[in-house]
Amino acid sequence: MKRTITSLALLALAVFVQAQSKDEAVIRQIFDQALSQGKSYEMLEELTTKIGPRLSGSPGAAAAVEWSRHKMEFLDFDSVWLQPVMVPHWVRGDHEIGRINSKKRGTIAVNVCALGGSIGTGPTGIAAEVVEVKSFEELKSLGTKGVQGKIVFFNRPMDPTRINTFAAYGGAVEQRGSGASEAAKYGAVAALVRSMGSNPEDYPHTGSMRYAPNVVQIPALAISTRHADVLSKLLKEEKDLQVYLENHSVTLEDTPSYNVIGELKGSEYPHEIIVVGGHLDSWDLGQGAHDDGAGCVQSIEVLRLFKQLGYKPKRTIRAVMFMNEENGLRGGLMYAEQAEKKKENHIAAMESDRGGFVPRGFTVPTDPTARNKVRSWKPLLERYGLTDFSTEGGGADIGPLARLGVPLLGYLPDSQRYFNYHHTAEDTIDKVDKRELEMGAAAMAALVYLIDQYGLK
Repeated sequence: MKRTITSLALLALAVFVQAQSKDEAVIRQIFDQALSQGKSYEMLEELTTKIGPRLSGSPGAAAAVEWSRHKMEFLDFDSVWLQPVMVPHWVRGDHEIGRINSKKRGTIAVNVCALGGSIGTGPTGIAAEVVEVKSFEELKSLGTKGVQGKIVFFNRPMDPTRINTFAAYGGAVEQRGSGASEAAKYGAVAALVRSMGSNPEDYPHTGSMRYAPNVVQIPALAISTRHADVLSKLLKEEKDLQVYLENHSVTLEDTPSYNVIGELKGSEYPHEIIVVGGHLDSWDLGQGAHDDGAGCVQSIEVLRLFKQLGYKPKRTIRAVMFMNEENGLRGGLMYAEQAEKKKENHIAAMESDRGGFVPRGFTVPTDPTARNKVRSWKPLLERYGLTDFSTEGGGADIGPLARLGVPLLGYLPDSQRYFNYHHTAEDTIDKVDKRELEMGAAAMAALVYLIDQYGLK
């Protein structure tokens, strides 16, 4: 009996070693193919230079939908289709103007940009005294007496001591999202927000803001981090300093758009779906290269690599180009709604929306079984620099799938340079390294391969 048990154990070990050897070989092929004959950078170059900015509702967004559909059809995916969704249509308007009007130093031009969703100042702009705060608590303590008729300058920087720059961003971004409405409660005439950038920069960062219901709407603009420091310094010298702001933004009626979906049909379990995706829309200041053209082309590349290698997935693999992540999340919400309506069985969803930088690992599902399974594959992936599996969660667009019980993951590249470019005119193709982008696509394909082979249960 003991001999039989020993024999079974040895057999199980042999099967495990053989499977691991096969997985190592496939993953090696994926990386070799991506790094020697990858197409992700080529696709990103097309998307960013031939189309460029892709804000929801814009002609650029419409062109990107067609580009994505044609690209996946050209690559001969098994199915490619458009999923209709109504999206917001905000237009920035003419170039914004910002000036510090100092009695001591004269007029100083500062770089500003409207936050996405902001109303305009009107053609005559707004000139008013400025009050600086670093928190909503500080704003509240000033009250109507200290704020009414003034521009509130929110100047809380991203915490430079946080190694995870996304955590630093999360610690500062509420002033961008809700600052205007919080300031308006006390009678402010406009909100000026320090850009969500990691370093001293001359260019401003845009990003989404939202108005609270039943609160007066006031214009909201971002100021570059360098000029925020200048303004803060001058305010210490001159309390009655004035700032002039002008922007011409307008929100139009919602407009039709689409998520773009391509898939490879599963050979054994076609009704089990693995999603990999990024968001097709981008802000209007740059080319949307890191945010999130990189995630889109990496997702398409995952499927392309499988076809190029002749790999027949057991489960259905979908690449989804989500629309409207930046200022509404309508695409992600619609995808989850349709998945629920059709009773689709998604066994995993992975998002790439942290830039096209060098791979570090993946965020992992919150479900303990799925999380442990992903982490068990670390020995197969760490030789490719994929060593960080510590953070749980997925991404914004796949987030709505969580209520359907879908395990969510995220591609995790190095984060140190991401907020140099995030939501700025600097987010262009020349800031993306070809090899790093290709490494990321291969990393995503390797993990999708493992999920396809073994599932997450």
